[in-house]
Amino acid sequence: MYPAVQLLIDGVWAPSAAGKTLEVVNPATGEAIGTVAHAEIPDLDRALAAAQKGFGVWRKMSAYDRSKIMRKAAEILRGRVDEIGTLMTMEQGKPFAEAKGEAAFSADIIEWFAEEARRAYGRVVPARAEGIYQLVLKEPVGPVAAFTPWNFPINQANRKICGALAAGCSIIVKGPEETPGSLAAYIQCWLDAGVPAGVINLVYGVPSVISEYLIPHTVIRKISFTGSTPVGKHLAALAGAHMKRATMELGGHAPAMVFDDADLDNAATILAANKFRNAGQVCVAPTRFLVQDAVHDSFLAKFVAKAEALKVGPGMEAGVTMGPLANARRVPAMEGLIADAVQKGATIATGGKRIGNVGNFFEPTVLTGVTPDMRVMNEEPFGPIALFARFGTLDDVITEANRLPFGLASYAYTSSHRTATLLGARVDVGMLSINHHGIALPEVPFGGIKDSGYGSEGGLEAIEAYLNTKLVTQSI
Repeated sequence: MYPAVQLLIDGVWAPSAAGKTLEVVNPATGEAIGTVAHAEIPDLDRALAAAQKGFGVWRKMSAYDRSKIMRKAAEILRGRVDEIGTLMTMEQGKPFAEAKGEAAFSADIIEWFAEEARRAYGRVVPARAEGIYQLVLKEPVGPVAAFTPWNFPINQANRKICGALAAGCSIIVKGPEETPGSLAAYIQCWLDAGVPAGVINLVYGVPSVISEYLIPHTVIRKISFTGSTPVGKHLAALAGAHMKRATMELGGHAPAMVFDDADLDNAATILAANKFRNAGQVCVAPTRFLVQDAVHDSFLAKFVAKAEALKVGPGMEAGVTMGPLANARRVPAMEGLIADAVQKGATIATGGKRIGNVGNFFEPTVLTGVTPDMRVMNEEPFGPIALFARFGTLDDVITEANRLPFGLASYAYTSSHRTATLLGARVDVGMLSINHHGIALPEVPFGGIKDSGYGSEGGLEAIEAYLNTKLVTQSI
């Protein structure tokens, strides 16, 4: 059964002060399956007071003890992947195997950050005179406000929580109203692991009301947001107006460059799997498939075969490899982008239509002959649409890869060391993966440049964003 999801404030699950709730809808059926508490200003005030209190407790705990609690949370989470995966599939739509995988991978991330929590080192800087010590200390920045999306209900919040807690910060998470149940169940793992009251707080409600209240508040010292570029720019401006540190992981429009010397079978298998994972609702999904002239048709045929082999259906159904779009508004969004592209000369190689009239199911779609004047070549589709265009030379494909203001992820397939090296030097992007899908691991940076944001939610850089640097210099 799907729960009535409540707010978590100061270690206690409770309804909002006003008792307001929002419906949670199953995207496979279009039916309401539960409710989530709707926070308002009095609830946010309580969460802020709790986060301030929790910060005072958590920052004083040794890194060794914080690490032990984090490892315990990972252990508990691994024992609950079936339960949490079921909730995620019910509310978000992704296949059960993907939902369980997200929960299990989040445990890996917790463990990695637990180890890094013990290694947030300062340093001693050699002085210019005898009897002087110059110490560089790393201190937690303070309570954090985090805003997380519905496409990966656990993983996106998990990265923010792990970075904050590893550094010694407390956090208020504004979770996604569409997918609240799995996130609440995940956070219960932290409580059961022994995280003190107030260190992690969870609220839901009207995004603009919550963000515009929390970000300027004097208690909050750090912002982390994952979502669209327009909203990210607004929140970054608000954070900047109040001198708040911010991490922004925003939209993408990833090029996937396939050269004529690539292993086409390997490229088609990996790229198709990552294009249609989570029904394409992935910020780092390959989107613009830029294929060299000599292999365009053969690679297209292999890719279309992969797309047509997918089984689309309810995520809990056996054998399903792609679920519905997460909310009803994504269906007309796909239809509008496809109609615009076809009107301007694109061809539908496969897919292109909604499936049935119950739920938000959409066919895996491949468009060929796409051109830069089409909306879909400029707007992040955030759905199961792959765009195919030809290129001739290395310079041509780099020009197209860098054309858009986005710079999150990109992919390339080639057997040429020279080509790979030049791509690494010349593609303007936060992450480039060549001949495999190697991004988003806990130990490597995860983030973009340009309109795709700034900062990292992986690797050493992720913890740095939650730490202040303090110089202490002393003469004896």
